[in-house]
Amino acid sequence: MLPRDPARPASRTAPLPDEEAVIARAASGDRTAFTQLIEHYQSACYGLAWRLLGDPDQAADAAQDAFVHAYDAIAKYRGGLFRSWLLRITANASYDILRRAQRKPTTTLPDAEEGEAELPDRSAVDPEAEAGRSELYRYLDAALRLLPQDQRTALVMCDVYGMDYGEVAEATESALGTVKSRIHRGRLRLRELMAEHRELFLNERRLDR
Repeated sequence: MLPRDPARPASRTAPLPDEEAVIARAASGDRTAFTQLIEHYQSACYGLAWRLLGDPDQAADAAQDAFVHAYDAIAKYRGGLFRSWLLRITANASYDILRRAQRKPTTTLPDAEEGEAELPDRSAVDPEAEAGRSELYRYLDAALRLLPQDQRTALVMCDVYGMDYGEVAEATESALGTVKSRIHRGRLRLRELMAEHRELFLNERRLDR
């Protein structure tokens, strides 16, 4: 499992109390209802895009693209977990941006530090401990972006956003066995990539006790 960065909101966003009714109104063209849904889930969508892209501006663009696409597609929404549906659209929008960036040889993804500065400030109690955490998450974010796209998406949805295998399968439109395999292989590869930084993980576990 990936350690959770306390500076990044990765906890599960609970559905709205009357979410089905709000979705129905949005699907019928009620823009106020659609805005209510987006405002409720925008933090989760931005967080996913940031994890996949590592850049705050690109993440904001991906989230915006996802919301536009969701607005165009919500009339065709056929049930299931709305959060998973919206996160799948966000993941696709993120990779559209990544593919466009990769087609430009002079454009490179920024280092993890650049995205870190745009995230909410953490309530630091121990500056030395927080510096260690910051270093850990820089390495972790860089390692995540070295994983294949399908593994990274599944791993982030499961280990960062707390989605179970079934939810990840629904969100990525993949078979359950495929999702399990991607997460397993992603964790193994991430462990290899982070092997030289093992001490940072041990320190993180000590701090969490």
